[in-house]
Amino acid sequence: MASAGFDDDEVLQLPADTLAALQEFYGERDSRQKQFEDLKTKAEDEFEGKLSMEAFTEDWNASQFWYNDETATTLARQLLDGAIDETRIAVISAPSAFIQLKNLLASGEYKCRPQIKLLEYDERFAVFKEFVRYDFEHPTRLPSELKGAFDRIIWDPPFLSEDCQTKAALTVRWLAKSWTPDAVQLIGCTGERMESLTQKLYAKVGVKTTTFEPKHAKGLSNEFRCYANFECEDWKFAGQA
Repeated sequence: MASAGFDDDEVLQLPADTLAALQEFYGERDSRQKQFEDLKTKAEDEFEGKLSMEAFTEDWNASQFWYNDETATTLARQLLDGAIDETRIAVISAPSAFIQLKNLLASGEYKCRPQIKLLEYDERFAVFKEFVRYDFEHPTRLPSELKGAFDRIIWDPPFLSEDCQTKAALTVRWLAKSWTPDAVQLIGCTGERMESLTQKLYAKVGVKTTTFEPKHAKGLSNEFRCYANFECEDWKFAGQA
């Protein structure tokens, strides 16, 4: 039976380089699917080995751009620095940072076991028990037990629009234990053109532009910045010595 609207003769008449490209495409697709299925099995078995974002292909139409490993690890380390078992960390729309959090905790380098939640729209990440379905269009449509529960939060709104950024800020505020600089540690990664809006939305909790520049695995045309309400060994507030 012919498939996808082609009969066997048409398929056989495709140029050799086109056939090779098709075979490569389907081979990569099948390989990623196998990676994802393997990851799903490991996650269900409480696997604590090295995790990778390779199984989760980026969907640029959904504005998915993963951090490179160095950036993701830097952000994860700052979320874990000084953490204890009672620390609660919320990761909003930044799954690559979440993956590195899990890798660092599994490495044995950290003795603490903080509680982590990944708030994410992409349900592929539901393979992880920490996953919470999140749509920025409904900023507080979340399990009630998460309200006011977190003392460390990282967010990376999917779109560089005032609407998306503002709704994400509502989520951060809803999750935070208290809206004061000494009660919650905040890290935000978003475009440079969102700088003034970000500083306005998070002014009360002391969020400022930092010297750290997040990098993405496959590059990104928009200039990205890291915003935070604390300084550390990885960044200072921009414009300050």
